[in-house]
Amino acid sequence: MIDLRSDTVTRPTPAMRAAMADAEVGDDVYAEDPTVRALEERVAELFGGRHVGLFTPTGVMANQIAVRMSVGPGEELVLDADAHIVAHEDGAAAWHGGVQTRTALSPRGLLEPADVARLLRRGDPYTVGTRAVAVEQTHNRGGGSVYPLEQLAAIRELTSAADVALHCDGARIWHAHVATGTPLAAYGELFDTLSVCLSKGLGAPAGSVVLLPGDRMPEARRMRHRMGGAMRQAGILAAGGLYALDRHIDRLAEDHAHAALVADRLTEAGLDVAAPETNVVLVLLPEPRPEAAEVAARCRESGVLVSAFGPRLIRLVTHMDVDASACAKAAEVVAVSAV
Repeated sequence: MIDLRSDTVTRPTPAMRAAMADAEVGDDVYAEDPTVRALEERVAELFGGRHVGLFTPTGVMANQIAVRMSVGPGEELVLDADAHIVAHEDGAAAWHGGVQTRTALSPRGLLEPADVARLLRRGDPYTVGTRAVAVEQTHNRGGGSVYPLEQLAAIRELTSAADVALHCDGARIWHAHVATGTPLAAYGELFDTLSVCLSKGLGAPAGSVVLLPGDRMPEARRMRHRMGGAMRQAGILAAGGLYALDRHIDRLAEDHAHAALVADRLTEAGLDVAAPETNVVLVLLPEPRPEAAEVAARCRESGVLVSAFGPRLIRLVTHMDVDASACAKAAEVVAVSAV
């Protein structure tokens, strides 16, 4: 099967597995796993050293810990309407933290500074106050869209003036870095908290890192424990992340090229395709074409896996386990299946 459902479906390479098997480990609940410490320090350094890192088993947990560092129960988080935090995390901010979310419809998921300015509000005895804004880089439901650095800087200026925190769900921020050449440290300079994922695109089997101010680390570690994310000899997983950081960031350019190839082939076949900026391809299926679930089922029968991302939207995500020829084949199958 050619699996383009997500870039989370990759398998660790033999060399990554060897690095994981050889990892030096300790008990991370006691903060004594040297490989976890090395990973946390490495990620913090990549993003400029303003933050400290906390390893988590999942990206959802990383986001939720970061949100809780800035937004308390009954307080407000502003973000776009298709953000992963509100669309794909099972209402966790409300469920775990009593956090209210306030959203705006944004082009390809990228909040406009004018919308942020309109949505920010001060709290008083009768009004819920905004405590944080969250952006997603790159944006999943926006088709891997990339925030320009200038747009993020404008949002940062607004939040700073309002004494509001700024969080980045950076699950695929590595893709933005490679696509635009923006230094990771430039992103780190803008945000109060970030979450970055090691198992999307980079090919590690699991894990994310939360970046946050050092004085919040004791609270964040306790939050991770409360959520069930404190692990013992977690260095086995962290070693996969370290291996990926050393070897799999620059190669993301290949995935971007493969996404462009898929988009071009589908466009040539007459399909309505959002031009990809990174490794995510969105295909619209207006009537009289079949609905997304039917197209995905037809593709599966022909050996290609894609995601039905809405009633009339399918998503294909390129990654390190699918080469150019397989991507071209997948595009052919989708084109036939969408008739």
